[in-house]
Order: sequence, then C-alpha cells, then structure tokens
Amino acid sequence: IIMSGDATPGQIGGFLMALRVRGETVSEISGAVATMRAKMLQVDAPDGAIDIVGTGGDNSHSVNISTGSAFVIAGSGVPVAKHGNRGLSSLTGAADVLVALGVKIDISPEFIGRCIHEAGIGFMFAPAHHP
Repeated sequence: IIMSGDATPGQIGGFLMALRVRGETVSEISGAVATMRAKMLQVDAPDGAIDIVGTGGDNSHSVNISTGSAFVIAGSGVPVAKHGNRGLSSLTGAADVLVALGVKIDISPEFIGRCIHEAGIGFMFAPAHHP
C-alpha cells in the first residue's frame, strides 16, 4: 500500500512507528527492498558501475562529500551511477550541489544511462527513480 501511493501519511507514520517499537525483521527489510527494486526506474549502466550515495538524513550536519567523491571515482575510470536527493536534514544534498553546479537533474533514465556509458558518471534523482 505504501509503494502504490495509496497509503495516507497517518498510515505510513503508524507503520514506521510500529517497526521502530518492535524492530524490523530481515524478511521485512528484504521484502521492502524487493518491492522498491521492482518499482524503481531502471538505468542501464556498464558492468562494474557503482552507486555512491551519501548518508543523508543522519542529522550529523556533515558536509556533502559523496558528490565530490563520485567525480573522483569516475575520474579514476570506475563508472559511477550517483543517486541522491535534495538536503532533507542538512543544507545540501547531492541534488542541491549538482544543481548549483549547473547540472540538469530532471533527465530520463535512458539519458542517465548514456551519461554513465559515455562520461563515466550519471546522477539519478531519488524521488524521480523511486516514484
């Protein structure tokens, strides 16, 4: 119900609170991952590509280094499928940094795949890839 978009904010909050109180099981986490993967938009990336994502939401007020790290890794020849979001608990998330640098983040999965294949790096804006 959550991944279908039919759950109300109250239902989602109740579900998350129940998980927080009793703890998550391995099968629940695995099931959530499988459901998210089934619903995410696919991006074609070369073999050996890595997805680097920041800690986001950790409330540690840390500096966004995952985005810079993605460029360093891509520069070393390892294809990078960077995925991230705007800052939610901090001033900057990966999307904020990239937009400030003039990077267009609202592009199709096909174009992102082409970026990874041709330039060695592509950015997947999380809300667009996990509808």
